[in-house]
Amino acid sequence: MNKLKAPAGAGALVKLALAGGAVWFTASKTLYNVEGGHRAIVFNRLEGIKDKVYPEGTHLIVPLIERPIIYDVRARPNLVESTSGSRDLQMVRIGLRVLTRPMPEKLPTMYRTLGENYNERVLPSIIHETLKAVVAQYNASQLITQREAVSREIRKILTERAKNFNIALDDVSITSLSFGKEFTHAIEAKQVAAQEAERAKFIVEKAEQDKKSAIIRAQGEAKSAELIGQAIANNPAFVALRQIEAAREIAHTIASSNNKVFLDSSDLLLGLQQLNIAGKGKK
Repeated sequence: MNKLKAPAGAGALVKLALAGGAVWFTASKTLYNVEGGHRAIVFNRLEGIKDKVYPEGTHLIVPLIERPIIYDVRARPNLVESTSGSRDLQMVRIGLRVLTRPMPEKLPTMYRTLGENYNERVLPSIIHETLKAVVAQYNASQLITQREAVSREIRKILTERAKNFNIALDDVSITSLSFGKEFTHAIEAKQVAAQEAERAKFIVEKAEQDKKSAIIRAQGEAKSAELIGQAIANNPAFVALRQIEAAREIAHTIASSNNKVFLDSSDLLLGLQQLNIAGKGKK
């Protein structure tokens, strides 16, 4: 039987595939990418951690001897809650949000001392210690009224402490602040007492205003009575004028009513012909 022969060019294709695989394997082991917002350092099996920090982009390494260690250098939030005692011995539960990032130029030193999980190793301890130290300097009421000053003090101390570990702080803010039940009840009682005092003050001021209004009204009525008395004494026709006005109002009211009423003119104050409108004769 004749031996089967391989198709022409099959050997070349196999060689090309092997060469391509070798190139791909070599490239995958010698090239690595650093994405945006990241930095890389290189561990060499012969020299250890290199001091150079590699920026974003594609870089070369020696296969089997070197490996890249990539750090995220973007700011990341860290939420921490701590219970501390204030200067007046009130228990305070305070929540803090801290934006941290590693210092890119210090990444080799950070890896040697802290490793890759530097946040878990450093931040909780220094944040708790700083919160306890700062809160102990203020009374419970001052923590509420001077919240901005407390936040600045915490940030100042935390920045210095984190700098010792090559960690940069971009922002520090107090997210929550709560007190023990006794202090909360005391604040509520104080607010109720203040509201009652304001209400009592309002009642006193209202009584004073009512008193002044009554005095002014009485003075006005007395002055009005005095002027009416003087008008009647000087001119008796003033009484007749008032009687005519009263008669006009009564007549208008009865005329606009749907009921029919028959009354004597004297009952309606309409006896105008009997009015004495003569003034006092001058002697």
